[in-house]
Amino acid sequence: MAGRKIEITGIVQGVGFRPFVFNLASRYQLKGWVKNTSKGVIIEVDGENTVVDAFLRDLSSSPPPLAHIDHITSQEISPNGYTTFQIIESESIAGEFVPLSPDIAICDDCRREMFDPSNPRYRYPFINCTNCGPRFTILRDIPYDRPATTMADFPLCTYCKGEYNDPANRRFHAQPVACPTCGPHIWLEVDQKEIASHEGALQQARQMLKEGKVLAIKGLGGFHLACDACNEQAVQTLRERKRRTDKPFAVMVFDAAHAERYGEFSAAELALLESKEKPIVLVQKKRQNRLSGLVAPGNERVGIMLPYTPLHLLLLEPEFDFPEVLVMTSANLSEEPIAYTNTDAVARLSEIADGFLMHNREIHVRIDDSVITEFQGKAYFARRARGFAPQPVLLPAPAPTLLAVGAELKNTFCLSKDRYAFLSHHIGDLQNAETLQSFEEAIQHYENIFRVKPQALACDLHPDYLSSQYAQGRARRQELPLFKIQHHHAHLAACLADHDYRAGQPVIGAIFDGTGFGTDGAIWGGEFFVGNYAGFERAFHLAYVPQPGGDTATRTPAKMALAHLWSANLPWMDAIAPCQHLTEEEKNVLRRQLEQSINTPLTSSMGRFFDAASALIGVRQTINYEAQAAIELEAICTPDEQGTYPFSIHDDILDPAPLWSAMLQDVQMGLSKERMAAKFHHAITDMVVEISKTIRQERAINTVVLSGGVWQNKVLLTHSVACLEKAGFTVLWHQHIPTNDGGVALGQIMIAMHSMTKIK
Repeated sequence: MAGRKIEITGIVQGVGFRPFVFNLASRYQLKGWVKNTSKGVIIEVDGENTVVDAFLRDLSSSPPPLAHIDHITSQEISPNGYTTFQIIESESIAGEFVPLSPDIAICDDCRREMFDPSNPRYRYPFINCTNCGPRFTILRDIPYDRPATTMADFPLCTYCKGEYNDPANRRFHAQPVACPTCGPHIWLEVDQKEIASHEGALQQARQMLKEGKVLAIKGLGGFHLACDACNEQAVQTLRERKRRTDKPFAVMVFDAAHAERYGEFSAAELALLESKEKPIVLVQKKRQNRLSGLVAPGNERVGIMLPYTPLHLLLLEPEFDFPEVLVMTSANLSEEPIAYTNTDAVARLSEIADGFLMHNREIHVRIDDSVITEFQGKAYFARRARGFAPQPVLLPAPAPTLLAVGAELKNTFCLSKDRYAFLSHHIGDLQNAETLQSFEEAIQHYENIFRVKPQALACDLHPDYLSSQYAQGRARRQELPLFKIQHHHAHLAACLADHDYRAGQPVIGAIFDGTGFGTDGAIWGGEFFVGNYAGFERAFHLAYVPQPGGDTATRTPAKMALAHLWSANLPWMDAIAPCQHLTEEEKNVLRRQLEQSINTPLTSSMGRFFDAASALIGVRQTINYEAQAAIELEAICTPDEQGTYPFSIHDDILDPAPLWSAMLQDVQMGLSKERMAAKFHHAITDMVVEISKTIRQERAINTVVLSGGVWQNKVLLTHSVACLEKAGFTVLWHQHIPTNDGGVALGQIMIAMHSMTKIK
């Protein structure tokens, strides 16, 4: 007989790991115990060495489906003479922490039980087990036990307690376990009065949606606003009330078969749609579909998701006479954080929703739906949130405890500790007090559950970002070092970290986005860097042009088009779309601005470059959501066009004047918008390949990193990766975190970590 003490770190709490250990130990007839601690899972066993070794092999090779083991240590100890194997009380260890499981969609077993009339949880909207259900959104503290969750308010009934304590049961130590007798319930409110509860609430909610009403529905990480996605008037009403003019809505359908009625899915896209995370998947719209044109106006793609909670499944059950596809969008006014408490929802959404489908399971952490597209068979993130956060990124070496606060738009923050970087869920755009408060509350929660007390902070170089101001104020109050990091350098570092890049050699970075504060005080965004975690050199960049009105120009692509033409010494012809859109007075004011440099900061932004092209081609002159002009330009690209537009290169400047001249000729000749859009995209790809070849020839660097929000453009990404790989380059693009500003905080962590520890 021998004794063994085993310590396991990783995502090993809230995923059925202790029941798995219990049953595995029982199979091998080992004696001892297993417990959760604030550091992970600890096991002590007595048994023959060969048997314990076999137990260890199974432990690491076949853990529960939601577990992720990062490290196992095994230490020989003296046998303790145990006579049974038990799950013992969890232990809180000061300063220690564990990675946590994200919230996971309802599993197939629970789904079958919920639709089985003989099951005690038949049609119960909160059915869950060890393999599915809420995790992160209900967690108040660690270790992950029921008293540390919002389910502490629901004492287990005899039936649920029996399952909870039965090692052979799928709900053995499943912390959110509940049933109609002892668990949460739903009700429907109209005009702040409860009009139905339980199954009656569900059926009346269905009826209201069928009648074209807008409902606020409480889900896993907050409320959704829902309506019939095929009802033009209902969608129009939701747009007007939510103050969301054109930005696409996501939709939800019952299953993949229904999804394929509205979107064109590849096998890889279907796999992402049906994955355990159940994200919103952006796919090509089906040519013939019944969706209202107001769901995603001017966009060839639509975001589709499947139900991930029992309540959503019950709501969309196709056996009933009911709309088969629902708009399911975050419950907020534009740019505010999602509503997640019942009180907050009623206060903020009463002017939008005709009714509220509520429940009494408290949400502790608000979290939006994740949004992804597919690229080369894998997820390509636009927004990383429910289902994925707070799953950590493994760092190349132990890190100091740091807090990086990210950027202004699509904000996320990141905490580092030991070998982990915890990139937060999507917070939103930090442009109002409500979102800033959500940001600060989330930081406090992450620091608490991961036991992080930052030794230093990192922020964007831009002094006016609310995230930077938060970091500056906190660093001053707590007398902590503060690293101010250039925005596009953070993009580069984020993509390297996304690939666990450990080589010290520099890479080529094609970093394209809308805005980022440059070291020279200008607005950058069309950059070619040579660099790594340690630093960067700006090798080439898009020529500076004036950005009339500063940030206000982002809302008027017509003005950016004329600013680009002015910079290229090209005429403003009356026949071109931007000139037709603007009044004579507006054009005169704009010309004076440009000639006299009145409120015209210089920019090398690739995002504004796309805006200008969209306007000149005649696609979009004003926008009402971020990147609308570029999205609609991408949507019309014809796949048959082989042509391109020219650039010229002067020293380190990429001069687009030849492109604008050629594009004006195409406009005058009446070339189709679809062909011009494709030629413009080809021109950017040609530029990326040519500049990368130039740098390779001069520096002997063969790795190219693609990062920044512009790389959400699938046409540009697909062509650029193919052409770069054909030219012999190793190409790195984002695979686990967003390419947009949602990944910047991880890059800030990596750069600050290098500055403190000199890790390459």
